[in-house]
Amino acid sequence: MPIELDADALVAMLPAGGRTIVSGCSAESLLLADAVERAGASLGAVTFTGIFVPGLNRRTYLANPSCTTESFFLTPELKAAGEGGTFLPLCYADIRQRLLACPPDAALMMVTPPDEEGMCSFGPTVDFLAELWPRIPIRLAHINPLLPRTQGDAGIPLKEIMAFVEAPQVPLGTPDAGSDATADAIAAYIAPLVSDGATLQTGLGKVPGAVFRSLTGRRNLRIHSGLVGDAVVDLEEAGALAPGVAVTAGVAIGSDRLYRAIGGPAYRFAPVSVTHDPLIIGAIKDFIAINSATEVDLFGQAYAEVGPKGFMSGPGGATDFARGAKVASGLRIVALAATAAKGAISRIVAPNAGAGPVSLSRMDVDIVVTEFGLADLRGGTHVERAATLIAIAAPDHRERLTDEWQTFIQKL
Repeated sequence: MPIELDADALVAMLPAGGRTIVSGCSAESLLLADAVERAGASLGAVTFTGIFVPGLNRRTYLANPSCTTESFFLTPELKAAGEGGTFLPLCYADIRQRLLACPPDAALMMVTPPDEEGMCSFGPTVDFLAELWPRIPIRLAHINPLLPRTQGDAGIPLKEIMAFVEAPQVPLGTPDAGSDATADAIAAYIAPLVSDGATLQTGLGKVPGAVFRSLTGRRNLRIHSGLVGDAVVDLEEAGALAPGVAVTAGVAIGSDRLYRAIGGPAYRFAPVSVTHDPLIIGAIKDFIAINSATEVDLFGQAYAEVGPKGFMSGPGGATDFARGAKVASGLRIVALAATAAKGAISRIVAPNAGAGPVSLSRMDVDIVVTEFGLADLRGGTHVERAATLIAIAAPDHRERLTDEWQTFIQKL
């Protein structure tokens, strides 16, 4: 059975020179993160890895100059840390393969207290640790009585944990993003594409929330997603979800309202090997992937990794869900506001003019939606695709985009 220690003694068990995976997202342990920082030079050269979400996970784990942190999303704090942070721009399938090929030496995990069978749940953050933990020799846990127990993945037996500290911590979360006129207009174009019985994948933010709220009149909907937020509870409370297990997800990030709901019978939490597997997704009938982008060019290529202040993330799970939707003969939607900077900047851009690498190729996108309309790119020529994309750009930018398209074509 595991031994109970304080947080500082627990962190002192991390192997110097090794790699440690950290529970991130909503299940990050601030207690253990603080202990890492206090350990300082005594910690040695530890490499930390995990899913650190910008705006949510603010710790860097850089306890001393020899420590490094591998991240697949670039938080402002890690960006400010400079060389101490290593940014790996991988999709979720490749993150999983990397972690399986080179398992961490230790884990700092947050789990629930054990149930009557001695099983500790990973709560709202099941993504990678649920599959990886048997391969990790040193398993250290923050047992958090405030972490909601979730169904689906069995979790980890208490006896398989080497040492633990027990203390309450409210799970990290974000308030519901709410909505605005732009998000509501985008949702109004997407909603007719969703029929009763469809299965949806989305991320977080105003647009996914507005889409879900626009679908409360549907019935027998299901969710299969890497991530869910508060808006899924709107569907549940409206009776829009299918009976039984209707939501399969790897992570939940939201408010206390969401965390109170996810322990219910409608929810199943599963690792990335389930949520992002293209063959599993491919067997789902009427699957619709709805993802965001910062820009879409006139070829229909989506850019989602660079913002005004530089790199933000890798492609995340969008490419995995696009592949799965293709296998399923489903629908792949990219939704974005038509402009930024109060209308001064068009987010529909000239060919190859998006910032950063292409996140979704033109073969991974079926429909692009802005507040000005819906561009169905399927089966179109280059000229037809460009025209339909210009038609959903903000009116003030359409003439310029038309000129840029013509200039591009004339150079070929």
